[in-house]
Amino acid sequence: MLRLLRKLLPFGFYTGFDSDNSSGEFSEANHKCPEMLDLEPHQSNKTEKHNGETEIQENGIKRHRTSLPAPMFSRSDFSVWSILKKCIGLELSKITMPIVFNEPLSFLQRITEYMEHIYLINKACSHTDPLERMQAVAAFAVSAVASQWERTGKPFNPLLGETYELTREDLGFRFISEQVSHHPPISAFYSEGLNKDFIFHGSIYPKLKFWGKSIEAEPRGTITLELLKHSEAYTWTNPTCCVHNVIIGKLWLEQYGVVEIINHSTGDKCVLNFKPCGLFGKELHRVEGYIQDKNRKKLCVIYGKWTECLWCTDPTTYETYKKNEKRGSEPKKKSMKPSNADDMPEVQDSVQFIPGSKLLWRINCRPPNSSQMYNFTSFAVSLNELEKGMEAILAPTDCRLRPDIRNMENGNMDVASREKERLEEKQRAARKERAKDEVEWHTRWFHQGTNPYTGTGDWLYSGGYFDRNFSDCPDIY
Repeated sequence: MLRLLRKLLPFGFYTGFDSDNSSGEFSEANHKCPEMLDLEPHQSNKTEKHNGETEIQENGIKRHRTSLPAPMFSRSDFSVWSILKKCIGLELSKITMPIVFNEPLSFLQRITEYMEHIYLINKACSHTDPLERMQAVAAFAVSAVASQWERTGKPFNPLLGETYELTREDLGFRFISEQVSHHPPISAFYSEGLNKDFIFHGSIYPKLKFWGKSIEAEPRGTITLELLKHSEAYTWTNPTCCVHNVIIGKLWLEQYGVVEIINHSTGDKCVLNFKPCGLFGKELHRVEGYIQDKNRKKLCVIYGKWTECLWCTDPTTYETYKKNEKRGSEPKKKSMKPSNADDMPEVQDSVQFIPGSKLLWRINCRPPNSSQMYNFTSFAVSLNELEKGMEAILAPTDCRLRPDIRNMENGNMDVASREKERLEEKQRAARKERAKDEVEWHTRWFHQGTNPYTGTGDWLYSGGYFDRNFSDCPDIY
């Protein structure tokens, strides 16, 4: 059987497209932790029941769930070549895929996974040195891409008008997103620190195409981080994401392209090169770059892997190390490409540490039962949690209230599939009705505008969501 989309998860991150079971054969490091690590290191693990419902930690902060209601199902016997063979060269966002390839999250929830490494923004806010702030921001940008690694299901495509909110008092932020366009699919998001120390916002609308042997997501949309205390704004765009061997062979993923993070206040720039794997996979997952000031003087070098960790060192140390390594290393045998020409490149060693380097970021451990939970991290496991009383305060368009996602999470696949079809048909019928009556769709929480730092088109937060006046929200479920 063709095992298409076995790892199209990364495209799920970009626009709600595909994925399947990951063997994990090409993990550079073992990120399965001996115990669930859903708490910050400084927090107490002791919990108690509060009112018989919610677990409360010693410090009074709520403990989030550590597993899904039902384990994921097997996709090994399902083939979608009959679907994808008709899609070569087409824009995949317009193609309806079977629910068997989904994970029980909306794409809006997947975007929220940017915030998993929120501590990096907090570090950036706390630093007095602009170079250290840029280093933390660069690590945050890479960490957001890392959330895609080894995930095996595509998120649900958001319905037009769908929203998702997340408030994490323990992590110090709140987040709101909205699906502002269906064709083309555009998702807008806005997050702010509860201490009024940062604003993080952007819109995502990549172009996703299937080319026969691979699926590629071309990044579109600007991501902006504002550090209010320092009156600084940073902007960047994600690298290109590509999944290989979607028809036959071992599926594998790479991120490639140059990401430029610009500090619009100081003129500093961080240039990160997500390297393509190359003929023998030597550069697979590797990231290498530098930070320069407004006069183009290199201030530091950054290196690592987006699937593992990120380090920085000064340029002189880096160049000296590389020269000594080249001069003193023994000739290495070239890795041979597998007998199957479409197989994934051979795994390379983990990041080579350069003495004196500073660790900027390391990927989070995943819970021991992660493989039975769509390879979710502890943060992802909590995203669709619907606690008692929450329905009364959520917008009626919130992802947590989607019946197809909720039924899939609970293991009711047949019901989830029927609900997915019903919601899609309801969306099509509403669009036809608006066209018939010549009524334009109006977004609720975001509006089209111009990014104040790049001068390019963007979707900006209109405000007012947390006032919780949801009387004009559409009926989409």
